[in-house]
Amino acid sequence: MASFIDPLIAFVSTHAGLAYLTLFLAALLEAVPVVGSVIPGSTIILALSALIPGGELKLEWALTAAAAGALLGDGSAFWIGHKAQREILNSWPLNKYPRLLARSEAFFRRWGALAVFFARFVPPIRAFVPITAGALGMSPLRFYTVNIPAILLWAPAHVLPGVLAISALHQYAGVPHHTGIGKHYWILSVIGGALIVALATWIIHRRNAGSADEPATEPARKKTG
Repeated sequence: MASFIDPLIAFVSTHAGLAYLTLFLAALLEAVPVVGSVIPGSTIILALSALIPGGELKLEWALTAAAAGALLGDGSAFWIGHKAQREILNSWPLNKYPRLLARSEAFFRRWGALAVFFARFVPPIRAFVPITAGALGMSPLRFYTVNIPAILLWAPAHVLPGVLAISALHQYAGVPHHTGIGKHYWILSVIGGALIVALATWIIHRRNAGSADEPATEPARKKTG
């Protein structure tokens, strides 16, 4: 893995613009319905944040790229739902995910406008709540009044942990910036954690699906005299 991370760091050092584009696309695609449920956008953002303390990336531009991608992704999904109304929820490919749609709709009906705020921090319904909010008639003004503050909190929450972790390793553990050891630890930890979460989610999903598919047991027959 180190043989992969070292070239990545070197590449980002000379092509920072592509790294910011990657951050933008990761945040954007994570907000797209269906696509956002499989794209590990948060993992990509968390991993790349390790490159900020060493100067490969600038904090302000990383935050801007992540926030802009999330805003465009959420806003596009909302406007699609707002224009098409409830019909979009019954169309392909959304109709292939009835459980996620049901969860996002129940989440929205329970929390109202606050659902848009909370959903930004809760995958995978993060990719479904904006389009659901638009389809169920939420006004654009109300949506953006909640969505923009959520994004302004979400972006630092995904970028700053890597910055703080690597800075702490440099300052308190005596790890020099140029070695890249801190970046290796952080990126590997993020990727490993994401894989564990994905595996756990897959296992839970399989168990739930198996339980739903089990036929109901036949009631015991009464004994006849």
